[in-house]
Amino acid sequence: MAILYFIFPISFSLRFFLFANFISLCFFFSFAILQERNLAERILLHHSHTIEVSSLLPSHSCKPSTVKAVEKKTSLRVVHKHGPCSQLNQGKAPNHTEILLQDESRVNFIQSRLSSSRDVKETDAAATLPVKDGKSIGTGNYVVTVGLGTPRKDLSLIFDTGSDLNWTQCEPCVRSCYDQIEPIFDPSRSTSYTNISCGSSLCDSLASATGNSLRCASSTCVYGIQYGDSSFSIGFFGKEKLTLSPTDVFDNFYFGCGQNNQGLFRGSAGLLGLGRDPLSLVSQTAEKYNKLFSYCLPSSTSSTGFLTFGGSTSKSAKFTPLASFPTSSSFYALDFIDIKVGGRSLSISQSVFSTAGAIIDSGTVITRLPPAAYSALRSTFRQLMNKYPRAPALSILDTCYDFSNYNTITVPKIALFFNGGVSVDVDVRGILYANGASQVCLAFAGNSDATDVLIYGNSQQKTLEVVYDAAAGKIGFAPASCS
Repeated sequence: MAILYFIFPISFSLRFFLFANFISLCFFFSFAILQERNLAERILLHHSHTIEVSSLLPSHSCKPSTVKAVEKKTSLRVVHKHGPCSQLNQGKAPNHTEILLQDESRVNFIQSRLSSSRDVKETDAAATLPVKDGKSIGTGNYVVTVGLGTPRKDLSLIFDTGSDLNWTQCEPCVRSCYDQIEPIFDPSRSTSYTNISCGSSLCDSLASATGNSLRCASSTCVYGIQYGDSSFSIGFFGKEKLTLSPTDVFDNFYFGCGQNNQGLFRGSAGLLGLGRDPLSLVSQTAEKYNKLFSYCLPSSTSSTGFLTFGGSTSKSAKFTPLASFPTSSSFYALDFIDIKVGGRSLSISQSVFSTAGAIIDSGTVITRLPPAAYSALRSTFRQLMNKYPRAPALSILDTCYDFSNYNTITVPKIALFFNGGVSVDVDVRGILYANGASQVCLAFAGNSDATDVLIYGNSQQKTLEVVYDAAAGKIGFAPASCS
């Protein structure tokens, strides 16, 4: 009996000891799991934006940027042409489906332009459309105001890095002029206007700037350009005085004086080409600005940005080298390296980005990625946004959410990586495209084919100062440069 009595308490103590340790281990592992979960949540929040849904929706009042760069003498005020800061906004802005369809037309034209070289073809230019498509700008989003002629006449022009030719509508509009807000420019009332004659080297240079080589009318050089959305401009090629600021005046500015113009330019007076052709504004002002300019596109249609010539407003810009693009000398090409979503690298093979190359374009609204890259981005984005209810697709945007029952949302950050170790954080209003609170979409789209060029669009450039240093062969990005 003594032996049994001695064994029992030892066995009971052992079981109690084991049970107590088991409880301790359970507590330890539960605590560790909780800590790990909290850490994961902190990491996720670190790589996310938490914003009010209302901040994604447009305002009906203009809220000008307070950035001092706008006040500099070589800076022009940039506004979205459909927003309340623009005098072009007359309550007739296209809906989002129309905007995205126009954007798709532009992208398709850029792709066709870059995928094949086309022979320049002469046509009878008296008043007919070019038989061949020219450059690919579409309708664009952002406008600036410049002065033209003597005396100076202010004109609101769409600016576009994907176009080279500068032009405005001109009286007497021999065939057709679309409605614009400012009075149409009349060269007969300017003492500094001169037509360019046929047979001059300048007239011949129109071939590369427009994609068309046109004949002359009464010994005067005639240009013609048609865009991806079937908009066009035809008229006389002339020389005039351009005023960008009281001290920045160019007496010999070559531009198109349009006599037959149609399309979706919606109130603007014409176009300012910031491409790389010798006839672009960048090249024509190179002696003064050395092919250096920058812009900041505002975060919404109700705020303003700037377009600056001759220098950068930021000292923090990080530069990536311009890439070579043998099929076009007009576009600004970049070497894309990687994409991160919510702090996670998508680990996309470099060949996915290098197969067709990449360009940056101020006129394309939605960034177009190679199919494999977009698929990876979409999959990760959806995974990190799975707590929110989905909404129907919006045109080309296939990942949409219904935030109508939310005041605030958490959105994973997206960063783009370029050659030279340059990373660019996309502003949250460049990550999402809102068609009202009930339909807010991922603002990226995929190309239809791996051989289509990647296009870095303007939605993903918002609030950045994008610095183009064509002379040095590089492009820089500085964050939070306008609101």
